Amino acid sequence: MTALNTMDKLFAILSSLLNVPRDQLGLESSKETIQQWDSLKHMHLVMALEEEFGIEFDDNEVAHLSSAAALLDSINGKLDA
Repeated sequence: MTALNTMDKLFAILSSLLNVPRDQLGLESSKETIQQWDSLKHMHLVMALEEEFGIEFDDNEVAHLSSAAALLDSINGKLDA
C-alpha cells in the first residue's frame, strides 16, 4: 500500500467517523481542532483503523494518537514493520 493510499484511507475514516468534510481535514487535524473528536469517537477511530489496516495499537500508543499526523506516522510504521 502506498503512503498516499494510506493517507486517503485515514482521511476517509476520519471524515466518516467525525462527520467532517474531507476537504476540512489535514495532517494538522487533531482532538484540539475538531470538536467532534471526543474520547468515544477516538476509540471508534482506533478500532476502525485497526480493522481497515489489519494492525493493532497498544494501550500506551492510543493515548498519543491525538492528531492525523500521529495516526498516519503510527499506521505507516506498523505497515512497514
